[in-house]
Amino acid sequence: MLQVYPQGKCSRGEIHDKLVFRLDFRRKTSSIATSRNRRFLSTGSDIPTGPNGSAKTDKVEEAETVHVSPQPTEKLLVLGGNGFVGSHVCKEALNRGLTVASLSRSGRPSIQESWANSVMWHQGNLLSTDSWKDVLKGVTSIISCVGGFGSNSEMYKINGTANINAVRAASEEGVKRFVYISAADFGVVNYLLQGYYEGKRAAETELLTRYPYGGVILRPGFIHGTRRVGSMKLPLSVIGSPLEAVLQHAKSLTQVPLVGPLFIPPVNVNAVAKVAVRAATEPVFPPGIVEVYGILRYSQQR
Repeated sequence: MLQVYPQGKCSRGEIHDKLVFRLDFRRKTSSIATSRNRRFLSTGSDIPTGPNGSAKTDKVEEAETVHVSPQPTEKLLVLGGNGFVGSHVCKEALNRGLTVASLSRSGRPSIQESWANSVMWHQGNLLSTDSWKDVLKGVTSIISCVGGFGSNSEMYKINGTANINAVRAASEEGVKRFVYISAADFGVVNYLLQGYYEGKRAAETELLTRYPYGGVILRPGFIHGTRRVGSMKLPLSVIGSPLEAVLQHAKSLTQVPLVGPLFIPPVNVNAVAKVAVRAATEPVFPPGIVEVYGILRYSQQR
């Protein structure tokens, strides 16, 4: 007997054929997708079975392993690394796992501490570029702690010309970041040490010109800590720490005409070193000038 089904409906046989076709199609597309990913994941009916109907588990396909090359080690060059501030910068950088080199006129210092053996000490004069330019090979960042006193002409050379030469050579060599430890303005004192401050500001200008996005200038005031002079150790923190504790909360006093700059708080040498290394190695550290209160703020961050 011929049965007639209403329009839009199918017989049981047709429904069965369609279901079989759809299941078969899904299994095929699933197999293609998984093979493209080089991973063989099976579900339900795809799992092969043994004679007794149990699943075979004697072979497991592992996912492909991707090997990522480690990032190259950053190399930091500290100019004046054997000085008071420079030696603390070297220690801070070593503690952060950096490869550290130092360049100074005297080369390796007489420091009898274990960390000094991990620094590559170079001797050279920044006023004579040919004597040290090879030291820049492989350097990714520089921190300059070079500075000094003397006559106005001598101070300009040490604080200005020497650092300008370093900035230019680093830029030409392709060094990514350059940090310069300068000095805060002290009002009347600036005129008494004219060559010192004119040299500092000239070096700052060169750095901001050559490194608009990777140059950082730190302007600390009096830097305290234990300073080594020959075989003697001067505990500058005996004076510096109490002054820092008081003056860091008296920022408004620095705005007083003439004498205001005298209220700029001292900064611990470890804080300066910490911020300098951060500025030299962290791409997100903002470029430009960081005054005393900025140094104190950054040094308190982890």
